[in-house]
Amino acid sequence: MTTREAYIEKMKTQLDELNVRMEHLGNKAAEVQASMHATYVEDMAQLRAQSVQAIKKMEELKATGEDRWDAMVAEMEKVRDAFVHSFSYFKSQL
Repeated sequence: MTTREAYIEKMKTQLDELNVRMEHLGNKAAEVQASMHATYVEDMAQLRAQSVQAIKKMEELKATGEDRWDAMVAEMEKVRDAFVHSFSYFKSQL
């Protein structure tokens, strides 16, 4: 085998190895994307549940009497703050 042929064979081997490694990396990236998608769906479901809870609490707040107003405002603020915090965290993960 000539030096030229040896060099070409060596380069082909190295490129083949890199392509195999690249394929493995691509598979891992696809797995990560799939797991991130599942996390995204889970997080969105939790955010939607918190949104529903906040809307329900708002309806309770609207219907509450003066005697429970201060307590309901405090509850509403807790629900809202939790929802805002969860949303901000979710957004920061994207």
